Amino acid sequence: MSKKVSVALAAYNGGDFITEQLSSILSQLGEEDEVIVSDDNPPGNTKPAVLSLADKRIKYYEGPGKGVVKNFEFAISKCEGDVIFLSDQDDVWLPGKVEAVVKEINGGASLVLHNAIITDRNLNADGLTAFSYFSTNKSFLRNFIKNTFVGCCMAFPSCEAESFLPFPESLPMHDWYIALKTLKSGKKVSLIEEPLILYRRHGGNVTGGRTSLKEKLRRRKDIAKAVFMKGNAAHE
Repeated sequence: MSKKVSVALAAYNGGDFITEQLSSILSQLGEEDEVIVSDDNPPGNTKPAVLSLADKRIKYYEGPGKGVVKNFEFAISKCEGDVIFLSDQDDVWLPGKVEAVVKEINGGASLVLHNAIITDRNLNADGLTAFSYFSTNKSFLRNFIKNTFVGCCMAFPSCEAESFLPFPESLPMHDWYIALKTLKSGKKVSLIEEPLILYRRHGGNVTGGRTSLKEKLRRRKDIAKAVFMKGNAAHE
């Protein structure tokens, strides 16, 4: 039995790159699959770019307007597929991504992370991959100290979403939390060494900026509270 694929795409002023991203995604999806676009700034340039594609598999929603973590939470909550892929608005999926990831999930993985080719805004590669740049690994302790899981390279069975939704309040970043919760649980996490997207870094990305020591310590305090708290109550 084939699995229905859902793509949870969180957007904010994504007009520059989102049509290229969506085209690369849709080329790998079946007729019953879906892309959930949650637009956290509806008056911006995302909506016209998305609707210009006129594809019934794209489901556009106005996001909650509460930042990237809540935007992804909302997008995931709207997914109806068996497998959920996380997606940013500005990358490009490479051929074979969906097939390779679904194969790992069919093999029992509760979380899949694949490699990516890092590029500039014009998709020029500099020789780095996400796994080499972030020193990607499956150690809970090392990922607590420094996250190596990039959300746009992650996917999971939809049944796993109930183990981390709703996201706790004051969560630093959704991908870090999903990775730590899954690693802590002892469930199967699969790493795919093959790069399956072009990971566009252009200065306007939500993640990847420098943070102060004080901010780093605060984030680790918040992530520890989120990962080790009982249940998933968002307002505890």
